[in-house]
Amino acid sequence: MTEVKNINNPDERREFPSGHLDVCNLSGLTFGVATFEPGWRWSESVKPIAGTDSCQVHHNGFVVSGRLHLRMDDGSEVDAGPGDLFVCPPGHDAWVVGDEPAVVYDFAGGAADYAKAKQG
Repeated sequence: MTEVKNINNPDERREFPSGHLDVCNLSGLTFGVATFEPGWRWSESVKPIAGTDSCQVHHNGFVVSGRLHLRMDDGSEVDAGPGDLFVCPPGHDAWVVGDEPAVVYDFAGGAADYAKAKQG
């Protein structure tokens, strides 16, 4: 079966301090568009929602605009900017670099659990 959805009419919007995530669910794909405002940092904006010390979601991402800095729990760090694709395993913090919002497409299925309260 062929499915088409438009991200401008998402199945769900998850709001969190300094940002939001729009999610579309299709068979075999959960696609998210995250918008992170300047000043957003996972450990300040999403950690209280997730209830974990670092982000435990795997991301396959594409940065549309803005810049993100990603720091893994092992201390390794990278920046991702417009046009960059990235794979980021669980166990990281991230934040916006600069004064432009970061818009990121997530197509790993990570959007299914991102910014949701931890169960149990």
